[in-house]
Amino acid sequence: MQGPAESRARRLFGGSTGAPGDLATNPYRIDRDRIASSPFFARLAGVTQVVSPGGSGLLVHNRLTHSLKVAQVGRAIAERLAADPRYADLLARLGGCDPDVVEAAALAHDLGHPPFGHLGERVLDRVARHRIGLPDGFEGNAQSYRIVTSTEIRKAATIGLDLTAAVRAAMLKYPWTRRGFPEPHPRLLDPPPRGAGAPADDPESGSTKFGAYDTETADLRQAREPFAGRIAEWQQTVEASVMDIADDIAYAIHDVEDFHRVGVLQQGTVAAELTGWQRERGAFRGLTDAALAVPRRRPGASIERLRRQVHRKDGWIGDGDAFAEAVEHVRADLVDGLLAAPFDGSIEAEQYVAGFSSRWTRRLVDAITVTADPPHRSGHVLLGPTQWHEVQVLKLVHHRFVLDRPDLALHQRGQGRLLAALVEALSEWLADPDESTRLPQRLHDLVELAEAELHPRTPDRIGKARGRATIDFVAALTDGQAVALLDAMSGRSGALWTDAFVL
Repeated sequence: MQGPAESRARRLFGGSTGAPGDLATNPYRIDRDRIASSPFFARLAGVTQVVSPGGSGLLVHNRLTHSLKVAQVGRAIAERLAADPRYADLLARLGGCDPDVVEAAALAHDLGHPPFGHLGERVLDRVARHRIGLPDGFEGNAQSYRIVTSTEIRKAATIGLDLTAAVRAAMLKYPWTRRGFPEPHPRLLDPPPRGAGAPADDPESGSTKFGAYDTETADLRQAREPFAGRIAEWQQTVEASVMDIADDIAYAIHDVEDFHRVGVLQQGTVAAELTGWQRERGAFRGLTDAALAVPRRRPGASIERLRRQVHRKDGWIGDGDAFAEAVEHVRADLVDGLLAAPFDGSIEAEQYVAGFSSRWTRRLVDAITVTADPPHRSGHVLLGPTQWHEVQVLKLVHHRFVLDRPDLALHQRGQGRLLAALVEALSEWLADPDESTRLPQRLHDLVELAEAELHPRTPDRIGKARGRATIDFVAALTDGQAVALLDAMSGRSGALWTDAFVL
């Protein structure tokens, strides 16, 4: 019988030994190397984090640089926790916290993000469910898990990267499928875990966020076996919880840093929002939700909406005083600090940005704690209350002054139409009997894989297999490849041979 360590290090296909190409001896370092060597990891350099790399140059993060920072922060957290004697017994009881596992999972967590980031996720999910009829639709986290377990090729078969159970489990921010696993499904809990609830406009569609498609359920079960009896079936492992918090920290800090660099975050507008709420918070509290939702430019209104959302959804940690302190700390360090002078590319400006980033990262990393009995909407590893509220305010600044911009919305509408049109064009090509010998070989391979996953008596098995294969194919493109491929399929490109994509 395998012990806990051997069970965590167990691979689905290759036992506990490495493959001929592996250089490391530690099984989790092997996983890290396999992920970093994958072409799916390399492609993240061309995939949107917030804005497309093709239109933003080197000043903003892409999915690759984001993943590297998540790995850096995650490893720092894991090393601190592993060295802290206060948590030694608790971490052992919960299943362990290995820095190599966290780093590997962090590098892999965004492998499945499609062209144009979260926008692409929403478009592919809508197309997959409503046009193609795939009940699971599309979800970036589930696609990442599919890549490392199925569609990435290693050795002679499509077995994925054959990662250890611990690393696969650590990738699962949302360790459930859209509807069926585990039972009872976490979306039925009150309150449901973060991401497990169904969208308000489609309550029958299952969880908004989930970690694996139905086709990978058996793999998910095997990855979670070493943690049975240690954590709830729907709960993140400690290592997944560390990776999730590291993702939040990196996102909150580097997006503010990015849009200061490109001049999008302006001191005056950010200051007006934060100080407007501070000055009129008593008046805001007297407004109804309906009055607060009226789209008018009243500085501070978005901060008040955030305060109410925190109180409503996260009462387990939401605190009025901590929220007010967080607004003041962000105002003092962001408005009076980072944004006080425009970024001009000078050495002094670069040093100030670096200082802001490192100061905030250390502040948040040092505030991490571990709990034996977390609430439904938290993992076992969590930020201190003050720092948790600060992250929410930093994210609000990003949403209010970057994501809500009409110029970004303009580009995103075009990108959404592009992706939907690309899926449609590839689906038509795949269904054309006269073209079956001229299809991209990768598309042929993905169709065969999808057919093998489906039960022979599945209604419209061929159509569903082609649909999943098309979604897999498009999701694996970079932003630039998606644009170039649709240009070629629409007759807008005159270049017959191009290095934008290989078919």
